[in-house]
Amino acid sequence: MLGAFGSHSVALRPLISRIAIAILQLVSTQLANAQLQNNFHGVSCPGAEFTVRSVVDIALGKERGLGAGLVRMHFHDCFVNGCDGSVLIDSTPGNPSEKDAAPNFGTLRGFEIIDAAKAQLEANCPGVVSCADILAFAARDSVSFLGGIFWLVKSGRRDGNISRASDVVNNLPGPSFNLQALTQSFLAKGLSQTEMITLSGAHTIGQAHCAAFTDRLYNFNSNGSQDPSLDPEYAKRLKLLCPQNNTNPNTVVPLDPLTADIFDNSYFTNVVTGQALFSSDEALFTDTATIATVQSNSLNGFPWSLDFAQAMIKMSEIGVLTGQQGEIRKNCRVINS
Repeated sequence: MLGAFGSHSVALRPLISRIAIAILQLVSTQLANAQLQNNFHGVSCPGAEFTVRSVVDIALGKERGLGAGLVRMHFHDCFVNGCDGSVLIDSTPGNPSEKDAAPNFGTLRGFEIIDAAKAQLEANCPGVVSCADILAFAARDSVSFLGGIFWLVKSGRRDGNISRASDVVNNLPGPSFNLQALTQSFLAKGLSQTEMITLSGAHTIGQAHCAAFTDRLYNFNSNGSQDPSLDPEYAKRLKLLCPQNNTNPNTVVPLDPLTADIFDNSYFTNVVTGQALFSSDEALFTDTATIATVQSNSLNGFPWSLDFAQAMIKMSEIGVLTGQQGEIRKNCRVINS
């Protein structure tokens, strides 16, 4: 009997091996196709979101303006090859990264906050929480800190290992885009025109360098005049802040002239009254359909904030890497060796 059992066991080994291989392949496929989840790190790194929020709160408590920087950084990350944390990667000799592309260089802020959160998380649970997840949490926490709505961020993103400056310009909407160009830019990322308008409300916080909008003051449409859609008094104030012969490239102006560090719906009121800073902002007030949405958002802040949260959730899931894709970077600035 023992001999008979042993012979069957030997005969079964190839079958058992095939089953084991099949199970491993199934698990591998499931991991590769994994999706983002609420509280993804609940077991592997309890308190991960609390850690990020604490770091963000401390930083913004010292300098509120960094909140806008983190929201903008998340947007710039997601629109260039998906929300994979690639905007955080430093350039190497001969290989300029996204952060050194023209729209980002010298204007993205808050990298040190992501670094600080990552350092704490690596100390608590090494190799678990991606830089891409940290950035998504930090953007949400910034909005909340500045008085905006709080929303649940699904996590489980993996970090990308490619970051090219050449990918940036053609993926990010510019401050001089008209309505059609803006709409197409967002549609290319799976976001509707209404979601584009909703997300534009993030310009209720932050600041901009003079070079991003002075054509509206001195050379609109290259004809040497002022943009007629600008409120005249607002234009006068802007000219004082950004004179035509200004030689300081670091001069900045708040995007919202009244509540630049409060996340509210005043951006839409600014668009209605001609006090929006960029041509791309005022472009939202050039079409009957978009005008109605802008006016509604300016009058109804709470519904807009709910829409903003939903649009941010959708944006934060653009082109994510999950499962076994990408990596979990040890240092957000450097691809793992």
